[in-house]
Amino acid sequence: MKIVLACDHGGYELKMDIIAHLKERGIEVLDLGTNNGTDSVDYPKYGEAAANAVVSGEADCGIVVCGTGIGISYAANKVPGIRCAVLTDTFSARMTKAHNNSNMIALGGRVVGKGLALDIVDAYLDTEFEGGRHQKRIDLLTEIEKKHSK
Repeated sequence: MKIVLACDHGGYELKMDIIAHLKERGIEVLDLGTNNGTDSVDYPKYGEAAANAVVSGEADCGIVVCGTGIGISYAANKVPGIRCAVLTDTFSARMTKAHNNSNMIALGGRVVGKGLALDIVDAYLDTEFEGGRHQKRIDLLTEIEKKHSK
């Protein structure tokens, strides 16, 4: 499994914690930056870059981090084919994979602490998509996306 990560300055510290954790789990990481937490950068380019890596197949899924997780998730979700959920708890992490088959998650470096963030990442990665009735709903989301992408 290969996971792409990207962040802005507000998510840098947490992104680095997540990268270390993923490597401990033996997961390959593609880090698209930013590469420090002091220089202000624009989150949209990092969210889009990570999303592009997922839809192209360069990565299996993605994790993006900004101050709240909200802005960078907006950027990721603008890329057709991305379902990126902002997470602040492990229940939602499990459900976004089990029911929505989310291919990206977003976290807030100023919202969740390291311990909770790593638990969220593990809950997301360790959950399988249930398929069945949930696939029909994902197909409906894809139809909406296609209708508005013309």
